[in-house]
Amino acid sequence: MRKIKVLVVDDSAFMRKMLREILSSDPDIEVIDVARNGKEAVEKVNLLSPDVVTMDVEMPVMTGIQAVERIMKQKPTPIIMVSAYTVENASITFEALDRGALDFITKPGGPISIRLKDVKEKIIEKVKAVSHVNVRALKTPLKRGETLKALPGDMEKIVVIESSTGGPKALSYIIPRLPGDLRAGILIVQHMPKGFTKPFAERLDKLSKLTVKEAEEGEKISSSTVYIAPSGYHMKIGEEWIIHLTNDAPMHGVRPAADITMLSAASVSGKRTIGVVLTGMGKDGSMGVREIKTRGGKVIAQDRKTSVIFGMPKAAIDTGCVDEVLPLEDIPEGIVNMVAVK
Repeated sequence: MRKIKVLVVDDSAFMRKMLREILSSDPDIEVIDVARNGKEAVEKVNLLSPDVVTMDVEMPVMTGIQAVERIMKQKPTPIIMVSAYTVENASITFEALDRGALDFITKPGGPISIRLKDVKEKIIEKVKAVSHVNVRALKTPLKRGETLKALPGDMEKIVVIESSTGGPKALSYIIPRLPGDLRAGILIVQHMPKGFTKPFAERLDKLSKLTVKEAEEGEKISSSTVYIAPSGYHMKIGEEWIIHLTNDAPMHGVRPAADITMLSAASVSGKRTIGVVLTGMGKDGSMGVREIKTRGGKVIAQDRKTSVIFGMPKAAIDTGCVDEVLPLEDIPEGIVNMVAVK
C-alpha cells in the first residue's frame, strides 16, 4: 500500500525532530521533508506534492496562517495546524481553519512541547483521516452571503448540528447566515480539543446575529441562541429544554457525541427537532437521526461534493431517515425553511 507522504513545518528543530519520529513510527506514513517557516512550506508543497502538511502557527519569515492561504490558492493540500494550548493561539488557529486548514492538534505543555508524544496516537489518527479528504471541497472558496430572513412559524424548534473534520469552517459559513430572530435554539456538537470550544463560540458570536455561547449546565434553551457543547462533555437535553452536561463514557470514541444530544433532544421535543449532519469522519449521528425521524422531526445532511470528509453525512443518509441532502451553501436556507414548517 502506498504510504501517506507528510511535510512537517515548524520553526523549532526539536519539534520537527519529534514530529518526524512520531509520524515515522507508523508504517503507513512517510515524512518526505521538513520546513522551517511558511515560505519554505509553500515552496516544498509545490515541489513535493505531499498528501498532508503539519503546520506550526507562529513562525518567522511567513506565519502558518499566511502559508495556509498561499497553499490553498496555489496547490490545495490537507493541512493540520499544530498549535500551543493558549486562548490567543486558539483564535489564530480558527483563523487558519477559516483560510483552509482542515484540523488542528494542540501541543501539550506549550510551543516547545517535550510531551508531544502524549498525543502521538491522536497525531497519527488525524494525519490518516485528512489524507483521504475530498480535495475538491478544499478548492471551493466560501463567500459569506447575506443573513437570511426568518420565515413565520407557529412553534419553536430545536436544531442539533453535528460536525467534525472540516466543521469549524462549515459552521463559520452556516451560523452567520441564520437570522437573528430565528424561532429555534441551536445546539452544536463539534468534535474539538479541550479549551477550544469557548473561543470558537466567541468567534462565531462576533460573526453572527444569533447569540453564540458555550453551553452551561442547567441553562434553558432559548430561541435565537446557539449553544456549543464544551469539549469533554456530552450535552443532553432534559424536560423543559434544560441543558445537562455529563462526563459519561465516550460514544463512538468521542465526547461530546452528537448521538447523545440528538437522542435526548428528540425525546423531549419530538417533531419540533431538526437534525443537521455536516462533514466528518465516522458514524456519530446515525442513531440520532433515526430517532428524530421516528418522532416526526426533520433531518438535513451535507452532500458528498461539499463535504471535506463524507463519513458522518453518508452514515446518516444510509439510514434512510434524511429528508434533504444539500450542498453546504444551501444548508442555512434549508434550516430556515424547516424551522418554519408547522
